Amino acid sequence: MSKIIVRNYTLQALDSLIRHGIHPVLARIYAARGITEPGQITKDLSQLIPFKRLKNISIMAALLADAIAAKKRLLIVADYDSDGATACAVGIRALRKFGATVDYLVPNRFEYGYGLTPEIVRLAAAVTTGKQPDIFITVDNGIASVEGVAEANRLGIQVLITDHHLPGDELPDAAAIVNPNQPGCDFPSKNIAGVGVMFYLMLALRAELRGRGAFVSKKEPNLINLLDLVALGTVADVVKLDDNNRILVQQGLYRIRNGHSCAGISALLYVVRRDLRQVSTYELGFMLGPRLNAAGRLDDMAIGIECLITDDESYAMQIALQLEALNRQRREIEADMQDSARVALEKVLMVQGSRQNDPIPRSLSLFDPSWHQGVIGILASRIKDKFHRPVIMFAPGNDDEIKGSGRSIPGFHLRDALDVVSKRYPGLLLKFGGHAAAAGLTVRTNDFGKFRDAFEQTAQAQLTPADLMHIIETDGDLNESEMNLELAQLLTEQAWGQGFPYPSFNARFSVENQRVVGEKHLKLKLRKHVSSNRKQKLGRLYDAMLFFHHDSLPETIDAVYRLQINEYSGNTTLQLTLDYWAPV
Repeated sequence: MSKIIVRNYTLQALDSLIRHGIHPVLARIYAARGITEPGQITKDLSQLIPFKRLKNISIMAALLADAIAAKKRLLIVADYDSDGATACAVGIRALRKFGATVDYLVPNRFEYGYGLTPEIVRLAAAVTTGKQPDIFITVDNGIASVEGVAEANRLGIQVLITDHHLPGDELPDAAAIVNPNQPGCDFPSKNIAGVGVMFYLMLALRAELRGRGAFVSKKEPNLINLLDLVALGTVADVVKLDDNNRILVQQGLYRIRNGHSCAGISALLYVVRRDLRQVSTYELGFMLGPRLNAAGRLDDMAIGIECLITDDESYAMQIALQLEALNRQRREIEADMQDSARVALEKVLMVQGSRQNDPIPRSLSLFDPSWHQGVIGILASRIKDKFHRPVIMFAPGNDDEIKGSGRSIPGFHLRDALDVVSKRYPGLLLKFGGHAAAAGLTVRTNDFGKFRDAFEQTAQAQLTPADLMHIIETDGDLNESEMNLELAQLLTEQAWGQGFPYPSFNARFSVENQRVVGEKHLKLKLRKHVSSNRKQKLGRLYDAMLFFHHDSLPETIDAVYRLQINEYSGNTTLQLTLDYWAPV
């Protein structure tokens, strides 16, 4: 069940933003997202939160500066998603410019799972260029690696942890931990991505080296050159775009649009046929991010990292094409999994339908031995969007274990819910971790049913019927004079994302023409209903697209839409993209 509501805003905030020269529609949109004064939407890097606000960052920077001076071997241990890949690339690029001897390792998700485990520590000590590293640096992981850090300490390898995930009850015994969510850290942006944490560490390291006189006789590295990577990782990891994250993303977009992105990002944008000058957060989140993630899901994220750290344009293009092929393969696997998930869901709903007043459970946990471990997260997200419930999908793991990937809805903190389950049923969860909206876990295959029931009990206790109502927030309607290419371009240029959603609007339309394109999308001609003297009349005709829907629409619909720019055969036109529709 879905309900459309219009975001509220205060007239005081709206008037303040308009007085400062912001477009009236954009001012309304900003005000509805909690922006009350122009300083909150600054793109100025000088307004970033100072790196010193991150607990332990100066200590870690000093340890790294000492290591560089002593020519110690550094090894970055990265996560296998876009955030981990970009964080690793930021670290590799910056540390090498600072003169460090540094390499990287990405655990194979199918063999070793997530994070700095004891197995990964022993593997890294054995295989990295035949020499044991002196220091491990984790990026986008490590805060839960208690046993892995203990094993590294036993082998005499120092561990520096950079992460942004929520910590457990026990912190690893690392030489230093930089994580805005660790106890005692007052860094205001708790939503910063792993790549953002690594970028901040490099800022602190540069300041430490500057204080030691490292740049007296050589040029100081310009870390602004890394912001394209920071923007990509931040958007792709779907962290909340608070004020600080928006500055990082806006600055990264600025560099990409002006032709200053790294060879890998430029190659990926070429492969997906997007103009560098028109790049927005959409391309980062829905085009580049999935292609990077495809490497970690199906093969080895080292492919993605190589794409991001090379300066060889030809080599970058080769890897970008390889990532494109992996993404096509991922889509095929996902399509097959969706078919089997549909059958499994029908069985679940049939059983639940026999229970009075409970046609659908408040959570959905599904397992199929044929599912691919690297794609279950995407599938969980799709089913979550359809049923508006927390969803966890499981695939076979190592030995007698299965691994789950979950996605959640507002009002249900997934990582905390798993923590409740782990405390209520000790030993049931072998591993777990994550965020409010996404999490991963491992259970024994034979315990799947027990976990499903325990997780449903937690959902029953925490979720109300109101939580399960899918609320679609919009920015109201637009006057026809406002529906133009100028506004569409203005909206495209801004940094939108999680917690700062792309503007959408709602209105009533008559469907005057519709046809299927690409076998699975509807291309539409819509005539807008407009109010005049409290009466409805028909307005202008608009081109529109409804993606991944090929059944005919009724004559009149209420729709939620976004303004988009359509470029085809050298022509640029306004196009509406429908996110939701319902018959009148």
